[in-house]
Amino acid sequence: MFRASGVDYEVSERARGMGVGGIGAIHGLARRVGLVEAIDDALHLLKVHLPYHESDHVLNVAFNFLAGGRCLEDLELLRNDEVYLDALGTQRIPDPTTAGDFCRRFEVEDVEALMDAINEVRLRVWSEQPETFFDEAVIEADGTFVNSTGECKEGMDFTYQSGWGYHPLLVSLANTQEPLFLVNRPGNRNSPEGAASRYDQSIALCRRAGFRRITLRGDTAFSQTDYLDGWDTGDVRFVLGYSAAPNLVERARGLPEKAWKRLLRPPKYEVQTEPRTRPVNVKEQAVRARGYENLCLGSEDVASFPYSPTRCSKTYRMVVLRKNLSVEKGEKVLFDDIRYFFYITNDEETAAAELVREANARCNQERLIDELKNGVPALHAPVDNLVSNWAYSVMASLAWSLKAWFALTLLAKGRWKARHAAEKDAVLRMRFRTFVNELMRTPVQIVRQGRRTIFRVLGWSRWLSVFFRGWERIRTPLRC
Repeated sequence: MFRASGVDYEVSERARGMGVGGIGAIHGLARRVGLVEAIDDALHLLKVHLPYHESDHVLNVAFNFLAGGRCLEDLELLRNDEVYLDALGTQRIPDPTTAGDFCRRFEVEDVEALMDAINEVRLRVWSEQPETFFDEAVIEADGTFVNSTGECKEGMDFTYQSGWGYHPLLVSLANTQEPLFLVNRPGNRNSPEGAASRYDQSIALCRRAGFRRITLRGDTAFSQTDYLDGWDTGDVRFVLGYSAAPNLVERARGLPEKAWKRLLRPPKYEVQTEPRTRPVNVKEQAVRARGYENLCLGSEDVASFPYSPTRCSKTYRMVVLRKNLSVEKGEKVLFDDIRYFFYITNDEETAAAELVREANARCNQERLIDELKNGVPALHAPVDNLVSNWAYSVMASLAWSLKAWFALTLLAKGRWKARHAAEKDAVLRMRFRTFVNELMRTPVQIVRQGRRTIFRVLGWSRWLSVFFRGWERIRTPLRC
C-alpha cells in the first residue's frame, strides 16, 4: 500500500515553517491576561536582566511542554530552532542548564510569590466568564508520590510505598481542573499535612473571584476535624471522606432498616446510537477459573445521622454508604460481607444519595494528577533539591493552566451557543497530549511583514475553527 517513489528533499530559501503554530496564540494569551508583567513584578531572582527576565524563564519552561517537549532537556531542541525563536520574537531562549540554575535560585517565599502571581492572573481570566460560572466553586485536595532514582536530591525521603522521592500536595478547582496551589514535601509526609491552610487560601481566592458558594471535597485523609467549625460558614460547605472508626460502624449497624435507601448509580454515559452487547469480562473469568476470592457488589444503600467529632463543637451530618458484597471463590459464594463508607458534611438539605455521588466525583482529580505527572509533566524531580523541584513543578503546571485559560477564552453565545459551549467544555476537559497534538501542533509558515509576524496555517484540523475562535478572542483586550 505504501507506493511512494521518486522521493527527494530540497531546502527552501524563503519559506520558514514549524510544526507548533499554536505557540503564537498561547504567547498572545499570556500577554493579554498580563501574565508576563505579573511574574516580573512578583519575582526578583536576577540581579541583572542580561538578557533574560524572570518571566522569560518561567514561560520558557511552560512553552517547552506546550510545544511538545517531554522533559527539561527538550529545551535544547527549541533553542536551536530558528523559526520557533523568530515566531516568539526572540534571538535566544535559556538552555536546559540555565533553566535548572534558575530553579535553584528559588526560596520558599519566591515559590509562594509565583503561585500568588499566577492566581492573580487567574482571577482576570475568571472575570470574563458568564454569571453561571460563579454559582459554585468546588475545591479539591489530594497528595501523590513523585518517585526518584537519584541519591543526592535534598529533601527527598522514604515513602510508605517503599520508594524514594517527594510527596507533593495539589489543591485544585474541580470546575476547570486548574491547579490553584501545588506544594512539594518530603516523601515521608502525611497526605493532609498543610492542606487546611491551602483550603483557606483557596476559599479566599474564590471569594475574591465572586463565587456564591464554595464546596470543599477530599478523601478520608482530609476530614480535617480541627478546622470544620471554622469552615462552617454561610457560603462554604464541605463533603469530606471520614475514616470508618469502630464507633461509627457500630452506629451504622444500629440504624433501623427503614433509615436506609437504595442507591441507584446513573449510567456513565448516554448511548448515542444503539445499545451494544457488553464484552466478556476477561479478568473476572480468569479469577473464577483459578479459584481466587472475588468481591462482587450486590447493592448499595445510604443513610445519615447527626455526629459531632471529638475536636468539633458543632454537630454535623454523617452520611454512610453501605455496600452489600458477596465473597466468591470460583463458582461458589463463600459468605456475604457488608462494608461501610462515611462522609461528613454540613449540608443538611441535599439527599444522602446525591452527596455520595458528589463525593465520588472527586476521583476526577486523580485524572488531573495523572495529567500533571505524565501529560505535562510537572510532577517530576529533575533538579537537585526540594524547593527547586517545587519551583519547577509550579512553572511546568503553568502549561496546564494556559491550556485551561485558552478554553475559558472561548465564547459560547449567539446562534451556535450550544455547539460552542460543547466545544469549550471539550477543550477544557481535553487531555494535555491531545491538546498539544490537535491545537498546538498546527503546521504554519512564519512570514515577517513590517512589524507583523504572520502565522500562515499550512494544514487542516477538525479543531481549526475552535482555534481561530480562541485567537479572535485573544486579540481583543481583556475585560476586567
